[in-house]
Amino acid sequence: MTTDPATETAIRPGAAAPGFGLGRIVFSQEMLLFLAIIAIFVIVGSINPRFIAERNISSVFLGNAYIAVAAIGMSMIIISGNIDISVGSLIGVLATISGTLAVNGAPILVCWVVPILLSMVFTTGMGLLVTYMRIPSIVVSLGMLSILKGGLISVTKGAWISDLPPDFFLAQMKPLGIPMPIYFMLVLTLAAAMWMRLSGTGRAIYAVGGNVEAARLSGINPTATILKAFAAHGFFVGIAAVLFATQLSVIQTAVPPNLELSIITASVVGGVSILGGTGTVIGSTLAAILLATIGSSLIFINVSPFWLRSVQGMLILMTVLADLLRRRRRMGRQ
Repeated sequence: MTTDPATETAIRPGAAAPGFGLGRIVFSQEMLLFLAIIAIFVIVGSINPRFIAERNISSVFLGNAYIAVAAIGMSMIIISGNIDISVGSLIGVLATISGTLAVNGAPILVCWVVPILLSMVFTTGMGLLVTYMRIPSIVVSLGMLSILKGGLISVTKGAWISDLPPDFFLAQMKPLGIPMPIYFMLVLTLAAAMWMRLSGTGRAIYAVGGNVEAARLSGINPTATILKAFAAHGFFVGIAAVLFATQLSVIQTAVPPNLELSIITASVVGGVSILGGTGTVIGSTLAAILLATIGSSLIFINVSPFWLRSVQGMLILMTVLADLLRRRRRMGRQ
C-alpha cells in the first residue's frame, strides 16, 4: 500500500476522498439530503401532525436502519467502480440462515456472527470472479441474484420461521431507550466514513474507482483493493441481514421485494457516482432515511405508497444526470 500522497495523485481532480471543510459541507450532497429530510417533516407534519409523532419518527428510522447499513457497503463497492445487484437476495438468504440456527438451538452469538462471516466469504468470492476472471460485476451479481433467490425458494418453499428464542431479537433491544438498529446505523456510518477518508485502503478504493490505471501506476494493487471493498461490503450486508432477521417475531424465508433497488438507490442518491471514484457513506445513510421519510409521508397524505418506486427511479435519473454534468464541466476546465 502506498502512502497517502501517492494514493492521492491517483485520484483524478474532483474525485478525491471527501474532506471536512466548511464550504464543502455546506454545499455538499449530504447537506442537501439533510435539508430535504427536514423539509419533508415540516411540510407533511403541517398537513398531518401525526407524521411527526414520536412513534412514526421511530418507525421511519427503525424499519429502515438495516437498509442504511447495507448501503454503506454498497457505496464502497460502487465507489470502487463495481456494483452488486444480488444484495437483496443475499440478505434474504442470510436472514433465513440466522433464524434457522436460532430455532435449532445454536448459541445466540453464533446466530448473529455466522451470517456476517458467510456474507464476507460470499462477497469476497464475487470479488474473485470480478478481479481474476475479469467478469463484470453486474454480470456476476446478476447470476448470483438468480442463484440465491431460486435456491432460497426451492429449499424453504417460502415458509415462515417462528418460535425464535427471546434473546435472538437483536433489533428489538433498546439500550437507554434507543432501538439497537439506530445505534448500528449511526456508529457504522461514522466509522466507515472515517475509514474511507483516513485509511490507506479507503483512499485506495477511491483511487481505483476514479482511475484504475493511474492507481496502478502510483503503486496501488487494484485487485487487492477491489477484493477488500467486496469483503467490507459483505461485512455490512451481514450485519444488515441480522438486523432484518431480528426486527420481527417471525422470519419470512423469501427475498424482500425490491430490497436491492432500495439499497442501490440510497447509495446513488446519497452522492455516490455510479461511474465510481466519488461519494460518501454518510450521504448513502441520509439518502436511505430520506427514502424512508418519503415513503412514510405518502401514507400520511393519502397517496399510494407504490408511488415511492417512481420517486426512486426519478431520483436515480436526476442524480446520475447531475453527476454526468458535473464530470463534463470538470473535464471542460482541464
